[in-house]
Amino acid sequence: MLFAAILAVTGCATTRREEAASTEQLLAAAGFQMRPADTPERVAALASMPREKLVVRSKDGNVVYTYADPEKCHCLYVGGPKEYAALQQIGIQREIAAHDPEAVMEWPGWGPWLW
Repeated sequence: MLFAAILAVTGCATTRREEAASTEQLLAAAGFQMRPADTPERVAALASMPREKLVVRSKDGNVVYTYADPEKCHCLYVGGPKEYAALQQIGIQREIAAHDPEAVMEWPGWGPWLW
């Protein structure tokens, strides 16, 4: 019974790390910039931010999106409206692919077969 509990907890932790890695890959693909927490000040600032959540902020009158990962990459992903729009587009494409794999195969207008 103890083994099952340990396995469940370990499995949840592994799944969470995998989800974070997948999210970070999507952020990078959308053009978000990764900024490492490579100074004590940045480490402290990163620790105070919401973990693994995309947060919208305003800085100098501009909209900025941030995603903090103090555990895996010890970094902050930063992007603007352009990167956020790209991230949404990637999400839409993934949703379409999940529900209709043929929709992303780029078949010609007549379908996969040559008539």
